[in-house]
Amino acid sequence: MSRSVLIGITGIDGCGKGYITDKIAIDLNQQGMKVASIKVKRKILSSGFLNFIQAMVIIVIILQIVLVRTEEVNSSIATSGTIVRLDPRLDQLVPQGAVLEKLAEGFTWVEGPVWNREGGYLLFSDIPGNSVFKWKEEEGVSLYLKPSGYSGPVPFKGKEPGSNGLTFDSTGRLVLCEHGDRRVSRLEKNGTKTTLADRYEGKRLNSPNDLVFKSTGDLYFTDPPFGLPETFNDPAKELPFQGVYRLSAGGKLTLLTKDIKAPNGIAFSPDEKILYVTDVDPKRSAWLVFDVKDDGTITNGRVFYDAMPFTKRMKGAPDGLKVDINGNLFAAGPGGVYVFSPDGTHLGTILTGVPTSNVGWGNDGSVLYITASDSIYRIKLNTKGKGF
Repeated sequence: MSRSVLIGITGIDGCGKGYITDKIAIDLNQQGMKVASIKVKRKILSSGFLNFIQAMVIIVIILQIVLVRTEEVNSSIATSGTIVRLDPRLDQLVPQGAVLEKLAEGFTWVEGPVWNREGGYLLFSDIPGNSVFKWKEEEGVSLYLKPSGYSGPVPFKGKEPGSNGLTFDSTGRLVLCEHGDRRVSRLEKNGTKTTLADRYEGKRLNSPNDLVFKSTGDLYFTDPPFGLPETFNDPAKELPFQGVYRLSAGGKLTLLTKDIKAPNGIAFSPDEKILYVTDVDPKRSAWLVFDVKDDGTITNGRVFYDAMPFTKRMKGAPDGLKVDINGNLFAAGPGGVYVFSPDGTHLGTILTGVPTSNVGWGNDGSVLYITASDSIYRIKLNTKGKGF
């Protein structure tokens, strides 16, 4: 949100005399204020009156900034839960009257929502808190796992030590992307962890971010450096790239691509012939798409949808995503969840009003759980996730 304010302004010319200009335009926005234009000095003033005018100008500027900031906060509250409908096809997915319900709040930065079908509950990561939490209807939130992503003997130096993306394998075991321990792990039934992948060609992974299983049992995951204390420039970073990998059911790790600056969210189309990957590179944020070859590798990488217009207007970046049974994408991003058809049409947006990190199917498959900033949400849809 921005506003132009016209006010008078005073100053001292090169000879030490006070003057007042014509009115100037000041643009107020989230970053503060910016002078848009200044006209020439017009009138010589006495020093006493000049000081009075200067004081009044400062008061006006402060009041205008407070007003704009207050309106921005109110606007954010008002838009949370709004469904922006850009295409009639959205009505087939998100029913008229659908309500975005906040289930829990007060965390730091939540991620990785995943539904446990056997137990009927949601798990999600609080990355800075190095924890996985559980939410269940009628019971609310409880701590499920801590530490979730960093188990080192000394305090973690960075901001994001914990687990990020979460999923379940075919036997119901929780699989985690761990930032601090720089690995993909599996939580066994007895509470111990098994490392599934932590090195590529002898070098430590950066900090695995998100993951998805293929029906073959192969695990695909992204590996940006956001869990490292200094991210891309961290001295402990061993790999000179950020990769997308496939871990075969037999345990072989294959690098699929190293051409994405900051790979993040990852998901398959229903027929598993398409792999979606998000790139949060601030210079080219986008939802990307690859063709999946018969041997499980990927080819023909291209932009599915450009996220730059959204990242320039709102805080956040393209992040985690899920695909429904018909191939429609529900993609977390700046300010909400973006809904795309398989042909790349932006059908609409479920607004949260804050940076939104990920989504996950739950209940009977028709409920979409959303992690956004410090809160957990859900919304009932007309569609379902695959496998429900």
